[in-house]
Amino acid sequence: MSGSGDRWIRRGIALGAGLVLALSRPPTDLGALAFVGLIPLLWLWRTDSPRGAAGHAFLAGIAYYGIVVSWAWYFGAVAIGPFVAALAAYWAGAGAIVAALRRRGYASPWLTAAVWVTLEGLVARWPLGGFSWGELGYAMHDIAPLRALAGLGGLPLVSFAVVLTNAALVDVVVARRAPAILPAVLRSGAVLVGLSAVVATWFVWWPATTVSGSLHVALLQGNDKDRDLTNAELDARYLPARHFALADQLRGRYDLVVFPESSLDADPRHDPWLTTHLVATARRLHSYVLANAVTDANPQGTLVSNLDLLYDPTGRLVGTYAKRHLVPYGEYVPGRSVLVHVVSALDQIPRDFVPGHRPGLFTLAAGRDGHRHEIATVICFESAFGYQVRPLVDRGAEVIVVSTNNRSYRRSANSAQHLAAGQLRAAETGRVVLQASISGHSAIIDARGRVITESSFFHNGIIDATVATRRGLTPYVRYGDWALGASVLGVLAAGGAAWSTKRRGRRGAIGSVDSAAVDESAPPADEPPVPVLGPVPETASDPAGASVSGTA
Repeated sequence: MSGSGDRWIRRGIALGAGLVLALSRPPTDLGALAFVGLIPLLWLWRTDSPRGAAGHAFLAGIAYYGIVVSWAWYFGAVAIGPFVAALAAYWAGAGAIVAALRRRGYASPWLTAAVWVTLEGLVARWPLGGFSWGELGYAMHDIAPLRALAGLGGLPLVSFAVVLTNAALVDVVVARRAPAILPAVLRSGAVLVGLSAVVATWFVWWPATTVSGSLHVALLQGNDKDRDLTNAELDARYLPARHFALADQLRGRYDLVVFPESSLDADPRHDPWLTTHLVATARRLHSYVLANAVTDANPQGTLVSNLDLLYDPTGRLVGTYAKRHLVPYGEYVPGRSVLVHVVSALDQIPRDFVPGHRPGLFTLAAGRDGHRHEIATVICFESAFGYQVRPLVDRGAEVIVVSTNNRSYRRSANSAQHLAAGQLRAAETGRVVLQASISGHSAIIDARGRVITESSFFHNGIIDATVATRRGLTPYVRYGDWALGASVLGVLAAGGAAWSTKRRGRRGAIGSVDSAAVDESAPPADEPPVPVLGPVPETASDPAGASVSGTA
């Protein structure tokens, strides 16, 4: 086959790997595919140059993110094209690093996993606050033993386990020669033993959190319109009216009633109609009421805040929380003065939101169980960032409330992916997550990350439940992103060693040339020079795959 044909086959393999990995996420949600989906890409990396590995990884990333974030089409091609390309670039970076280290003789399943997790940690933080949505660990949201790893080391540890498994399997598959297969099998066996030992800690970390009480809660879901509201519906205050109608159906005493993100159409602090209904709901149910609205952030009304407001059982406003982690090009526009003249779709964001500065922690005074309870509240996009939710639990939160509006993405996989993020946050922190969505999916997620109750799309309804509050800290909450930190250190150590080896090789080559110039025993000029043997990189020319230094 021609070289050109071979290149296209390899590109097809890379695209196929991305497609298989995308199937591990909603909407298909075949999570187990994540354990094998990376194998074709990692196999390509074994013989790729850094540039080739980056290119193949970029193609795989395009296929993966093109499906996973396909809901970005609702904002047009101008949104999804650059978005997907930017995310795929992080995969390209991982490929280039793995291939470069392999060329210097540094390669193993553990190093490959460390590189991958390092790049996932970067994309979740930079630029513009990052985008934590596509990490491979999220595919484990419904696989309890792997999800349990989140309580030890957060989402990074779950992703590490997934990539490590793929890389270990490649190590066995490509080590075809008899002398090479045994070490590869032994290494892979060690990987599996290590993973089994870590999974067993499900039974170790769980007692670290204990039940501290209970809360009777109601989550209201009041948007049944799978479309934009008409002017007549907006004038009739359709969304707040539907949510208040649901609240009117509640009977008895509650500890917390949650109105989801964007369920109010004005600032209740300045709108008598909203204030009257919120106060009446709180007093009738003897309950705290958590509501959400977009409010003016300056007197001119040119800036806005995404604001949670907490009312106590007497109807008094006792706390507010302004969303801190905003969505770039969704809630604010970096470089607005330039981009508005180029991208007409930015007209959909006429005003910039401004971030809050205080954490979303509220205290509920003695409830039906006779105890005070601390709750954490995060708004929509924020729940995708474990490193931002973790400090809230470290500061005493016993339950996590996620208030969200996924209506803009209609019936796409966005809502299911968001719910999966909630499952990982529950498993990381050992806390119940109350996910209140204006149009679905609303859900109760228990402290092990299992979805207990879930609503359907665009169906007005109430989730009514009594949930356990918990205290105590999981290892992840106590020690933070240690798995990510260890991965970064491992990559830096390997990179430093590879750079040092390269420098020593260059000095050795130069020294050999100088010696040949003055050594009388040097061969005559008409004889072929003796090659200088320095550190020999692994090359693509070994058809038997004899090298067993590990898989990239």
